Amino acid sequence: MFWCILVKLLRFTMFNKIMDKEIYEKITKRKQFSQLRKIDVELAWEHFENKQLSLEEKIKSTRNLLGKSFVMFTSKRFLKDKVFEADWILKRHSSTSERFDHYSEIYSRIFSRLKGNFTVFDLGAGVNAFSVKYLPPKTKYIGVESIGQLSKISKIYFKENKLNNMESYHLSLFELDKIISLIKKNKNNLVFLFKVLDSLEFLKKGYSKFLLKELSPYVDFFVISFAMKSLVKKRDFKVDRRWILDAFPKEFVLLDQFEIANEKYFIFSKK
Repeated sequence: MFWCILVKLLRFTMFNKIMDKEIYEKITKRKQFSQLRKIDVELAWEHFENKQLSLEEKIKSTRNLLGKSFVMFTSKRFLKDKVFEADWILKRHSSTSERFDHYSEIYSRIFSRLKGNFTVFDLGAGVNAFSVKYLPPKTKYIGVESIGQLSKISKIYFKENKLNNMESYHLSLFELDKIISLIKKNKNNLVFLFKVLDSLEFLKKGYSKFLLKELSPYVDFFVISFAMKSLVKKRDFKVDRRWILDAFPKEFVLLDQFEIANEKYFIFSKK
């Protein structure tokens, strides 16, 4: 059993070799990549490092993959250290704009299934931190985000509005030990993973299942969501997500699933 666990951990702990500093600086020269957690940049680079491509082609391909995983959820106007009004940013940010008119309904549907006061860990939060006013009273909120600029503006928003029960951490979702350490300090833990798992799979196939399983001993409930249509062309995604439902009989209990504003939600608990 020990060796089985060890092998699984080794599969997703592949960051022992140090990335060439010059290559890293070239990849992150663009503003939208400049404050990404290094572990995410390294994972993207690994996809192309050993391919028969020129260095510039490898760097370009790495940036394209990072753009597919992260930058589609932001734009330069949100990468500034300034105070943003919550509704303004939720309406305009691509990851939350469709959800904006339905926050009350979504959170009501989620929390009507759950009893007590919760600590919400919003993993891959993006700007969803600006939706905290729609959460039930006495909810503690902790956002985790790899894009440093988005984590920073969330902190500014919390501070300016004296939201002392809200926090934001600049971490990659591949920094699992650090995330588990945060979660273990709290009780009644609820994890949000909104439109996040597809992006994780771009960087490391199979990591979504691993993440959920590793978090489950410390988390009471999960809420995950998937975009049902592309953000730009509004076409249906042709992505096989049956693994989510296949996982429930073995690992989790499915409590509810629903679709609102082109987003499919699953609420589940550990067995």
